[in-house]
Amino acid sequence: MLSSRLALIGAMFIALSLTSARAAELVMFEQAGCIWCESFNREIAPIYGKTDEGRRAPLRRVDVAGPVPQDLAFIDAEKLTPLFVLVDRGREIGRIRGYPGEDNFWGLLGVLIKKLDAPGTG
Repeated sequence: MLSSRLALIGAMFIALSLTSARAAELVMFEQAGCIWCESFNREIAPIYGKTDEGRRAPLRRVDVAGPVPQDLAFIDAEKLTPLFVLVDRGREIGRIRGYPGEDNFWGLLGVLIKKLDAPGTG
């Protein structure tokens, strides 16, 4: 009985791990001293997680000065910061180069989020 419970817990853990690893996320490549990154951090970051977009694709930050995490190795990262890359299930959906200001950011992100709902993508 204990072994079946442990097996069930193990299976649930694996299922949750696979689900979270495959969930959509918005990866922000940033670097210290980037004034556009600072603008994003001031204007968007505080509310991003509370928006529909933020719940659909949580923000994940990657410092371009460090190594790219192994699970993001498929992304061709650029030196331009900030670089926002929408990923889902281990593939790139689209990107926003630079921070175009609050209104333009939401519009561009909306276009990318719609791609998640397109047939065959999400």
